[in-house]
Amino acid sequence: MRAVRLLIIIMSLVLVACNSQQDKTTLTVGHTHNTRHVVHEAMEYMAERLNNHSGGKMELVIYPGAMLGSEREMIELLQIGSLSMTKVSASPLEGFVPEMALFGIPYLMKSREHFWQVLDGEIGQEMLAKTQAARLKGMGYFDAGSRSFYSTEGPILSPDDLTGKKIRVLNSPTSMATAQALGAAATPIAWGELYAALQQGVVDGAENNPPSYYISRHYEIAPYYSLDEHTFVPDVIIASLPVWNNLSEQERTWLSSAMSDAIEHQKVLWQKASDEALAAVQAAGVKVYYPDKTKFQDKVVEFHKSFDNTPVAKYMRAIKSM
Repeated sequence: MRAVRLLIIIMSLVLVACNSQQDKTTLTVGHTHNTRHVVHEAMEYMAERLNNHSGGKMELVIYPGAMLGSEREMIELLQIGSLSMTKVSASPLEGFVPEMALFGIPYLMKSREHFWQVLDGEIGQEMLAKTQAARLKGMGYFDAGSRSFYSTEGPILSPDDLTGKKIRVLNSPTSMATAQALGAAATPIAWGELYAALQQGVVDGAENNPPSYYISRHYEIAPYYSLDEHTFVPDVIIASLPVWNNLSEQERTWLSSAMSDAIEHQKVLWQKASDEALAAVQAAGVKVYYPDKTKFQDKVVEFHKSFDNTPVAKYMRAIKSM
């Protein structure tokens, strides 16, 4: 698999070199979703807008479905300039930019509107700027909705229902600590292995947004979906800082404009996909629950206090006051 990825990267670099000679700049973009996902649709839209803004002088070549590796592997490719751009969840990004842990703190965001108020404001832009220390260029955010629990046996209506349950979480310290604070046994498992893990009883449940729950077909094994909405973790579009630095000012403007267009388009796509996913899983027999969130919020009060002397404390206070 690594040999295939290396070949793709080499071919991409050759393509960039060839196009550079023809006064055309090609940027390679990788992500882990399949071509049905709204992230891929938004990336394709970004490619169209970049072609339009640049008059055909710039193009994006998109590699979906983890063709170039996991999110962490693609971040590492960005750092050395072997990949131009990628989409990653803010959770694995915290391994490179510690302040990104902010987005994984449960019940910090009050609603989707509050979430976008944070991202579009000073805090969200400051988080993007912090990626430069890791040789990355934060370009913007995609909506990834809210994450909620789903399980194989019975609904999760309160933290008591998580006690003793093995719940798959993202491989990030904050995601694991959140599940543990709510009483679950946090179990990081690769996304591609989760269906089998649920089927075989390796884990008792997981947590994710409606479109991912639906597209992954996890609802076939875990038909109890409790919309507790414990976190709003954004997807982050990041570019390679070495690649960004090699672009002209005009090219940067074209790319930034295409990025802005794609962000607004993706918001619409996401809401539509989320609504359709919930309707589809319910039609397939899934029971969707709306638990009392205050029971979960009370459970994480001490967890919030554990961030008091960390770099994210000031951002937490600002968000809570908004």
